[in-house]
Amino acid sequence: MLSYSNWSVLTVNFLVVLYLALGGVTLCAVLHLVGARWRYEIRILASSLFALFPLAFVMLVVLLIGGELTFPWMKETGDHAHHLPGWHNYTFLIAREVLGMLAVMAIHWVFVQRQAVSERSAEDAESFHKIACWVPYAYVLYGTMVAWDFEMTMIPSWHSAIYGMQHFVSNFGMFLAFLVIWIFVLNSRNKLLRPVEPFVYNYIAQMLLAFTLLWVYTFFAQYLTIWYGNLPSERDRMQGMQNGDYTFIFWAMFALKFVIPFTALTMPFTRHNIGATAAVATCIIIGTLFERYVWIAGVNGTGAYPILAAIVVSGVVATIGFILVRTRMQRVQLIKG
Repeated sequence: MLSYSNWSVLTVNFLVVLYLALGGVTLCAVLHLVGARWRYEIRILASSLFALFPLAFVMLVVLLIGGELTFPWMKETGDHAHHLPGWHNYTFLIAREVLGMLAVMAIHWVFVQRQAVSERSAEDAESFHKIACWVPYAYVLYGTMVAWDFEMTMIPSWHSAIYGMQHFVSNFGMFLAFLVIWIFVLNSRNKLLRPVEPFVYNYIAQMLLAFTLLWVYTFFAQYLTIWYGNLPSERDRMQGMQNGDYTFIFWAMFALKFVIPFTALTMPFTRHNIGATAAVATCIIIGTLFERYVWIAGVNGTGAYPILAAIVVSGVVATIGFILVRTRMQRVQLIKG
């Protein structure tokens, strides 16, 4: 029988694919809105991750069909089974998740189309600016809903006012880390028709440092409130994650997402050294994978480490994602061949 800890690997993969797709367009929109000139170095490359949305949608449908395997609250029968009766409604869950993703996909698709012709005329530039203004709102609102549905409300009695922010801040940091490694690999292998300039690594590294600090702030703000309140319904979940079967990945997450990035990225040498920046980015990605898994699979603090499931599922998802993004990059003439 398929266990919840194994099935959680699919949920983690879904969130990774989803936030890579969201992050690419969101970064382009934010850089446009603040007038960052270096956006021209990476905007077509980053927005190519829009190609991952179909994969994310298919994975969403599979997870929704999974029912109790994806959402353990569906088999709750105790006193807290109806802690959120309006939110914990399976029909409403399917409707908001499907419609939410379709709406976000539509907004991002319009952004990508208008970005491609944004310099054609003043009218095109204005239309592009208008859709760019909507993208950050879509990211925050949709990201909050995803955080609640796939992580926070896995235990009906557990809630945190800051969790949505912690979730999408963490995942945007993961996207930035992925972008560093992606550019590094493409440049190193001479795959791009127009290589990304080296100074871009420093800019992304500065953003990584900022999101590292923002993540640890939201993490500690939540942790301190739970510790100070000392309510069993909130405290038990945290204690289960940090002291249960997933103790190693919980504390490794903290080291990989804060201790190493903060220590390294505060040093100018790291930010101006491409190899060092890529190494820190790798730590952030692994730490985020640990974070996502411990919040999803560690709801009760128990479960085996699904190494085989992680290798198989992640390998299949990564292969499909690679094909989709490469096809998109060839279509927009970003890469050779």
